[in-house]
Amino acid sequence: MIKIKMCGLSRFVDIEYANEVKPEFIGFVFTEKSRRYVSPKKAYELRRKLDKNIIPVGVFVNADIDFIVELVKNRVIDMVQLHGSENENYIENLRRLVDVPIIQAFSIEKAEDIRKAENSSADYVLLDSGKGSGKTFDHSLINIKRPYFLAGGLTPENVGEISEKLNPYAVDASSSLETDGYKDINKMRAFADALGRKD
Repeated sequence: MIKIKMCGLSRFVDIEYANEVKPEFIGFVFTEKSRRYVSPKKAYELRRKLDKNIIPVGVFVNADIDFIVELVKNRVIDMVQLHGSENENYIENLRRLVDVPIIQAFSIEKAEDIRKAENSSADYVLLDSGKGSGKTFDHSLINIKRPYFLAGGLTPENVGEISEKLNPYAVDASSSLETDGYKDINKMRAFADALGRKD
């Protein structure tokens, strides 16, 4: 079964929605430039309301490693997603300090980007069209043997067909689950339903 990650949760009602829909992962964005940014304190409060079976992922862009370590050790997040220009040395240093899975995101524009993802030492890679662009990339470029998260332009309308064709480890969505910039329970339900998650 293809797993689901719903990213950019920032309100208590978003957590209630997630607890109903039951994606395997949810994402807290710790990049202050993002409109979906949550502070560590707010994320801790949100995490306390989250269903214990859902894994909270912290999304970072070139963050100080100590900041990530603090969030892991305080049990705010149980998984790390690197969405900047973090390199192998960064991942190695982070691994020495925390024992949680690491996802490294890659913007896919050409075959070389897929090769870089294939060779990443992260536990998982995330293939995306860009930094939250909400657009799909050329899926014909995907030639990868390792499990990957697929992001970029996935909607309740297209995720079923795309997932059936590509069979990623997980699919990741954020903006397509929103109405007027806020998470929409009906869109979250429809996204999960498209992947066969109907009760």
